[in-house]
Amino acid sequence: MSTTPAVAEDLIVLGKIVSVHGVRGEVKVYSFTDPIDNVLDYRNWTLKRDGEVKKVELASGRLQGKVLVAKLKGLDDREVARSYAGFEICVPRSELPDLEEGEFYWYQLQGLKVIDQAGQLLGVIDHLFETGANDVMVVKACAGSLDDRERLLPYTEQCVLSIDLAAGEMRVDWDADF
Repeated sequence: MSTTPAVAEDLIVLGKIVSVHGVRGEVKVYSFTDPIDNVLDYRNWTLKRDGEVKKVELASGRLQGKVLVAKLKGLDDREVARSYAGFEICVPRSELPDLEEGEFYWYQLQGLKVIDQAGQLLGVIDHLFETGANDVMVVKACAGSLDDRERLLPYTEQCVLSIDLAAGEMRVDWDADF
């Protein structure tokens, strides 16, 4: 394990270390990937927390019930492992697999302007989150937006009409009932 700077713009957060597991220095991981154990496909992690950056190597990992448990190379002490809680697990954007046409990573959608069918700017996508039914986009007001409201819009085929990454915008069929 080493402490080295990394290019923050090139890193994508895939999960977070939440606590220690057992007595051999393993850690519990909350994964943002789908399926959740995909985070274990990446062997070299960059850990970030409050300006601190560490490069670590994943020695092994497993799904234990609904919890991911990871063993980091050289981390064998429970108390040292406890100090890793709160670190985000990041990998370089270049390591993410290519997606099919019409599929997007969440990070690609963040910051897009959201425009309704009438051409009104609703705001920009701040972040997304998962629900049991579908993913949800949090659209926050911005300069020039229709109003100062924050909106939660479903990331579904019924709502999202088009996405143009080059133009930095998403067209939606917006319904006040969302």
